Amino acid sequence: MSGIDDLPPLSRVIASHGLTARKSLGQNFLLDLNLTAKIARQAGDLSNMDVLEIGPGPGGLTRGLLAEGARRVLAIEKDSRCLPALAEIAAAYPGRLSVIEGDALRIDPLEHLTPPIAIAANLPYNVGTELLVRWLTPKEWPPFWQSLTLMFQREVAERIVALPGSKAYGRLALLAQWRANARIVLSLPPEAFTPAPKVSSAVVHLTALPEPRFPADAKVLETVVAAAFNQRRKMLRAALKGQHPDIESILQSAGIAPTERAEQVSLEAFCALARALAAARQ
Repeated sequence: MSGIDDLPPLSRVIASHGLTARKSLGQNFLLDLNLTAKIARQAGDLSNMDVLEIGPGPGGLTRGLLAEGARRVLAIEKDSRCLPALAEIAAAYPGRLSVIEGDALRIDPLEHLTPPIAIAANLPYNVGTELLVRWLTPKEWPPFWQSLTLMFQREVAERIVALPGSKAYGRLALLAQWRANARIVLSLPPEAFTPAPKVSSAVVHLTALPEPRFPADAKVLETVVAAAFNQRRKMLRAALKGQHPDIESILQSAGIAPTERAEQVSLEAFCALARALAAARQ
């Protein structure tokens, strides 16, 4: 019996099902159930929420979410070896856990979820950033989710919450902070995982804003930010010259010196630039 429910400890679950972590799937298992429950608590009160979990593996975080009171958990797992272990959790929490086998990048979970919805996951390292960008850039805002509680490599977590002037500041920070409040809520050392990765990890909690922090066309903003940071060592007048023939004047109209570099420009200024560029193109 584990400390949070009547199911066996995760180490025993992994041994009984032969679940060695696979590098090809970006797997690093978190075995301490007290720690997975702590991560689940960072998501807030889930008692009236459906929770989407990506890559549950043997179900450590899944059990944490259920034990902490999540109304229902939908887990998407690519590794068929993990399904029997997840079935045991589903049996222990009747009617509260559904599991879909498949690739989270190719599955639309919305038909299986009832709002309000939170997302909580120890994301596989190889798809974490791509999933985050998708969740931050839907066609319509507000998104289907109210909050994201996600584990990343520490370096990626720092990029999400970075401020102007830092080396970590870039496209990910701007996408996240334009439409959400983002903060690092927990740090984990490599030895917390099996096998231990070469890097530290961190949990980021993001809460969706009802509307973007500053007005801007999403596609124009994304294009400008990507172009600016793809050549972050260059001055903006050079990095953005492909955006408009008179980019220097547009930068100046947005209150940005053409000689500045992308990492010096605030989110508010990038939004002003996106608006000025959209107006100039009309």
